[in-house]
Amino acid sequence: MTQPTAPATPAARPPIAPAVRVEGVTKSFGAVRAVDGVDLDIARGETIALLGRNGAGKSTTIGLLLGLDEPDTGRVRLFGDTPERAVTSGRVGAMLQEGGPIRRTTVRELVSFVASTYPRPLPLAEALELAGLTGVAGRRCDKLSGGQWQRVRFAIALAGSPELIVLDEPTAALDVEARRAFWTSMRAYAHRGNTVLFSTHYMEEADDNADRIVVIDHGRIVADGSGERIKSAVGSHLVAFDLAGRGTEGLGTLPGVVSVEVRGDRARLRTDDSDATVVALAALGRVKGLEVVHATLEDAFLALTGAARTTAKETV
Repeated sequence: MTQPTAPATPAARPPIAPAVRVEGVTKSFGAVRAVDGVDLDIARGETIALLGRNGAGKSTTIGLLLGLDEPDTGRVRLFGDTPERAVTSGRVGAMLQEGGPIRRTTVRELVSFVASTYPRPLPLAEALELAGLTGVAGRRCDKLSGGQWQRVRFAIALAGSPELIVLDEPTAALDVEARRAFWTSMRAYAHRGNTVLFSTHYMEEADDNADRIVVIDHGRIVADGSGERIKSAVGSHLVAFDLAGRGTEGLGTLPGVVSVEVRGDRARLRTDDSDATVVALAALGRVKGLEVVHATLEDAFLALTGAARTTAKETV
């Protein structure tokens, strides 16, 4: 009697490569180490904010991701491929800070021309709609406002129907209304399941629009997580009070205190337990001008990068 044949075990599917994988990347310019051993994975569909002071390594990192420069050591892969091939195939779009309007060219003509250079472009009407440009498609690019031109640059980045878009300071110099319109367009793109990586100096933009925030300082990643997680890691509240000439000795050891900062005659204690900190201050009789507030992402950023530290050292 013939024995029944066991069903074949289906072959395991290979793992899906992340949208971005950066492994041990370094990049130096002369004696300056702009990127110093960066490791970063970005999953498909994530929206990531890259924060850092001027000269921290943000723009260099973005240039390496886009294949505009080569790392000295380490490796960069986009969707499992080299940056050059990922960009050429249209899987990656970029909106960099450089570039101005082209004279006597309409919005529709410019976006259409760029789209024609990709193998599988986004339909023109769709790119214009996503960027909020349908109403000005026939207008010359050199007659647009700053906010409208910024949206044209966004449409150009979308032209190849990319799965990943990289935005370098996309709202720099825009007014509040133009910034709001831009982020509405960007969120519409992200909600389609696409991946977004953007750098910005506007902390509210990062907090409001990013799933994850990556903070880079001196070429290294010093924090990586949600806005809430990063704020909590450095103390979720600020307790401020007047020093009244008494110095800061012992403040760093109070319950909950993560760091101590002095501004003029006021101490600012970053704490992860504001109630315990306030009770301890009251016991010391140090409640003059007492104020307790939630820490912002900007507060956390300054603490992480050392840009505002007078601090963790105690001042007498």
